[in-house]
Parts: sequence; C-alpha cells; structure tokens
Amino acid sequence: MIIIKNLNIYQENHQIFDNVSLKISNGEFVYLIGDTGSGKSSLLKSLYAEIKPESGSIKVGEFEIQSLKDKDIPFLRREVGIVFQDFQLLTDRNIYNNLKFVLKATGWKDKIKINNRIKEVLNAVHLDSMEEKMPYELSGGEQQKAAIARALLNKPKIILADEPTGNLDPEKSIKIIQLLEEINLSGTTIIIATHDYEIMRKVKKRTVKCNDKKIVEIDPESL
Repeated sequence: MIIIKNLNIYQENHQIFDNVSLKISNGEFVYLIGDTGSGKSSLLKSLYAEIKPESGSIKVGEFEIQSLKDKDIPFLRREVGIVFQDFQLLTDRNIYNNLKFVLKATGWKDKIKINNRIKEVLNAVHLDSMEEKMPYELSGGEQQKAAIARALLNKPKIILADEPTGNLDPEKSIKIIQLLEEINLSGTTIIIATHDYEIMRKVKKRTVKCNDKKIVEIDPESL
C-alpha cells in the first residue's frame, strides 16, 4: 500500500529525513510517533503530496509521489482520507452541508447518491442523529467524529490522522481511536501521528518513530 525508499525530505533548506525507507501493508494500523519537529507531520504531508521528496521515492497505492503531476493530486487524495487535530469543519454550515460540500467538490452530482453517502458515513462514525447540528453545537469528540466522516466520504483506502486526539480529553480520545480501529477492521489502512502514549498503551498497534532524520520500528510493549 505504501512503499518509501531512500527518502530525503527538506523544508526551507532544513533536512527532515535522510535516506529513510518504510513499508506499510494494505490494512495495517500504524502509530507514527516522535518529538515535536521530528517530521511526523512532514511524513504525512508527503503521503498526500503536500510535500514532494527531494530524492528517493514514495509509492501510495498506484501513485508515485515524486513524479506525480499537480493535475493528478486530486485523484491521489480521493484514495487518501485526511483527519486533522483541529477538525477543520466549516463553521458556517451544519454537519450535513459540511459533508455535502466535500462530495460536490470531488465531483458528486446525483442528489440521492450524495444524501445516501452522507447518511452512510455519519452512521459509520455514530453521528447519525447529528446531521442538522452546527459544528459549535458538537463536543470536541463529536467534531472529530464528523471530521473522520468527512475523510471517509470517497471510500479511501488509507486514512492519515495527524494528532486526532490532541484536543480531546482521555475518554473522548479512546473513543476516537476505537472508532478508527472499527474503520481499520473494514480493510482501511490507518496511520496516526500522535504523542498520546496513554492511548498507545491501551490500544497497541505497530509503532514507528521519527528520530534524528530516520524512521525506526518501536516495540509497542516498550511504550
């Protein structure tokens, strides 16, 4: 699903990764950890072509990131759902219309199919009674569930979550991880950048660490 070989990434002449390689198989659930500034977010951004490699290669599904043309980036991003720490919901419209906006922006036109897909993803994240609510009417955990629903809209093969529990209390955090676990069981590859060690101890998964411009495997039992 994801193959990284001999990757070098720079940002503003600062080297983030030096000759790193990593393979993530279809259907895996992976924690990506590391200190602030170690490159977690940069690695995620490289997987959805926000950052291009200086050298080396990244393959995400059938897409070769290093040679991907700008016009083809939207096709990659239909295969990759992205969940942010700060939710990034549109505050001027309800949850249903947040999701409708994304579907229309990605080429959906049939009103019945749009309506059905919105109901499907809200049901998948246990928000089926919340479609008329405005974002500010939801708790932080509910807003993050809505953000996950948005990431699911185009049936992505991969979900990238950047600190999805960073703004949540421990009880809501575990529910978000359990929700991502449910989604993973349906076959979706999940990659979570996090520093929430308490969550990782409760829900143990494959763990890789960004450290000193490298990526290394970490034994989940050692956290």
